[in-house]
Amino acid sequence: METNALLGERIRELRKKRNLSQEQLAEMAGISSKYLSRIERGIQAPSIESLDKISAGMKVEIRDLFDFYHIAGQVPPTDEVHHLLKTASEEQLKTIARLIKAFLL
Repeated sequence: METNALLGERIRELRKKRNLSQEQLAEMAGISSKYLSRIERGIQAPSIESLDKISAGMKVEIRDLFDFYHIAGQVPPTDEVHHLLKTASEEQLKTIARLIKAFLL
């Protein structure tokens, strides 16, 4: 699934969790309901300004709109890293710590 479709589906998911119609969210965000419909269907890529308005209308952070790993059937990178760290040996953890320090410093 392409990014526009995933983003649109995530916006729809968040909107429905808040029991908002497209018309209600569009009004809260100051955009047209037709534009919101095209975004939710993945037909139109929203501008950053529109994403900001949509997220504000739903009272979520703009980054929450991009939390669509579950929709794509993927594991978020942070979950994968946590799993790898939990299963790493003590020696592997020491090596990882050295690599992180070298990378960040």
